[in-house]
Amino acid sequence: MNGKRMEDNNVVLLVEDEQRILRFMSISLKAAGYRVITATTGEQALDLVQSEKPDIVLLDIFLPGMSGLEALQKLRTYSQLPVIVISARDSMGQEALALGANEFLAKPFKPEDLIQRIKAALKK
Repeated sequence: MNGKRMEDNNVVLLVEDEQRILRFMSISLKAAGYRVITATTGEQALDLVQSEKPDIVLLDIFLPGMSGLEALQKLRTYSQLPVIVISARDSMGQEALALGANEFLAKPFKPEDLIQRIKAALKK
């Protein structure tokens, strides 16, 4: 064993179009030991799921072009990859879960809460 934490093997696809939030979340995830790949659109996210094979997707709902919910619907036609949907609009939670999200997290949230949810989703 080389002393690496389990999380080091896990690749998180972070889909967020707001640069400030993307940077903040990316730093938090890397600090927790995850490998982070990022996308700013739903289309880009779906391409990265195919090419990079992430372990989990963190998906914002409001994205330019294809929304996060549309991307989730498309993703669910071929993948059961764990998806945590993130949105400032709490009311979107039920819809996201109905479309196949594993979790819904309302913004703003603490990085620790996000990390807990990722760990739980990856264990399932």
